[in-house]
Amino acid sequence: MAKNPSPAHSRSSSVLAEAFAFLQQRMVAAARRAASDTSNTEWQRDLSVSHARIGHLLQAQGDLGGALAAYRRGIEITEELAASDPSNTQWQRDLADSHNSIGSVLQAQGDLTGSLTAYRRSMESHLRLAASDPSNSEWQHDLSINHDRIGDVLLARGDLGGALAAYRSFMDIAARLVASDPSNTEWQRDLSASHSKIGNVLQAKGDATEALAAYQRGMEIRIGLTGSDPSNAERQPDLSVRVDQGAIAGTAITSVSGSTVTTNHD
Repeated sequence: MAKNPSPAHSRSSSVLAEAFAFLQQRMVAAARRAASDTSNTEWQRDLSVSHARIGHLLQAQGDLGGALAAYRRGIEITEELAASDPSNTQWQRDLADSHNSIGSVLQAQGDLTGSLTAYRRSMESHLRLAASDPSNSEWQHDLSINHDRIGDVLLARGDLGGALAAYRSFMDIAARLVASDPSNTEWQRDLSASHSKIGNVLQAKGDATEALAAYQRGMEIRIGLTGSDPSNAERQPDLSVRVDQGAIAGTAITSVSGSTVTTNHD
């Protein structure tokens, strides 16, 4: 016998339905404005943003097909805007975000080839933005996360060398950002995560010694973050994960017969 949905679940579904209806109304209004004056770039961008917001909501609800369709409707507009004025950094960033959104859906659907293509197209925009203003930390951070996403897809495809290179690029940018502002905990967490992911790849490549070193570097950062705010419960499980990873790599080293371990370097 099927169970009736809980009151909390019903309320959540109702909120999502209301949010979707609201976004649909906004999109219809934006579409009317955009159609009334196709030369008005602000209205065109409003329409593309409306499609993106609907895509985000559908993706959060698990409707990947619907989300992908919404993202693709939005990116058609964004591509035209970005091509019409390559110097407009807002449109270039919109384009990068649109490719990332498409990449995330394709990745969730298991289309790793399509996802990698989308992330790499996003990377093209992020590289242009980061190169145009190296002092813009927000754009540098966007670029680092793009490297991270590409690394995840390459790892899922079994391309350990490619994943390692991507994660190291992620780490390099994260390290520069942390050096510029050590008090930024988000950047500290990114740097810790980059070390952890590098450790995962190195362990998969059979390089337990270097994997352990990477895990330890990531764990040191997490310990520092936890010590600076012991009341933050969110950091505790993450720290324990890195302790476990270090233990795994350490076990791999001690289990190897003999006193030396052959390491693989990219």
